[in-house]
Amino acid sequence: MPKIVITDLDFEEQNIEKLMAKEAGMEIAVFQSRKAEDIIVNAADADGIITSYGDFPRKVFEALPRLKVVSRTGVGYDSIDLQAATDHGVAVCTHPGYGTEVVSDHAITLALDVLRRTNELDADMRKGLWNHHSRRPLGQVHGRTFGVVGMGEIGRAVARKAAGLGFKVICSSRSLKPGRRTPEGYEIYALDILLEIADVVSFHCALAPETHHLLNEERLKRMKPGAVVVNTSRGPIIDTIALARALEAGKLWGAGLDVFESEPLNPSHPILLAPHTVLTPHAAYWSEESGHELRTRTTKAVIDILAGRKPDDCLNPEVLA
Repeated sequence: MPKIVITDLDFEEQNIEKLMAKEAGMEIAVFQSRKAEDIIVNAADADGIITSYGDFPRKVFEALPRLKVVSRTGVGYDSIDLQAATDHGVAVCTHPGYGTEVVSDHAITLALDVLRRTNELDADMRKGLWNHHSRRPLGQVHGRTFGVVGMGEIGRAVARKAAGLGFKVICSSRSLKPGRRTPEGYEIYALDILLEIADVVSFHCALAPETHHLLNEERLKRMKPGAVVVNTSRGPIIDTIALARALEAGKLWGAGLDVFESEPLNPSHPILLAPHTVLTPHAAYWSEESGHELRTRTTKAVIDILAGRKPDDCLNPEVLA
């Protein structure tokens, strides 16, 4: 009987995964550690692994000769050594598209909350204060330019929704040539130019060496004093300490962040004290609907491979041959 091991999972229960494994005639075991050393021990007899945030360097694949597939509850795979997995014949599956609509919803929500100072006004009312003038300036959509950095599925969904609200939308992406327009009609700019002209800048990039601290201290200086920064992609895309300093100095309108360089966020991190911020705990991907889809697709990929079927999504399909 093939064995599936859940090394760690970002959900309170595992009912979906257990039911699917049972129906497929497969054994399943559940652990809760993302550390590579623990994964080696806990998944010693695993044929397939389901993980949320597990650390999978080369030594994990070297230590697990039975392993055929690692399926992650998400889109990114920066914690998985893809080349090492391929070298050891292990398929790596992520699940793009499951959170496109909800993450783009969240990015737009953060942008609007920061512009309208929604959280600050709410906090005032709960203290018995009825005075919106104390939170000025308050912004609006009309007349503002929304810059999307990274035009994958989520970036394009954010652009579509921002345009529908009335923003002028521009974009920047490593795969798009500045000076042209996207098929949807959005003007394409080099990143540094986009930062100079956009009133809202929303990041939707994959994390890679070239995107680490893509928004750093020098680039923050290029932005308008009335600009809003939004990040629902990966925390290390932004130098968050530099962002906190810029906010403290009054050099930005505000920031809406769902992801951070280290998670959970350290209670002493300066971004928690920075003014005009809306912060959420890496929740953009979650809705009841998207969560069910994600968990079902993640588990199905493992079951498909262990049953000899081709999965719907695989980063290194050459190992399936």
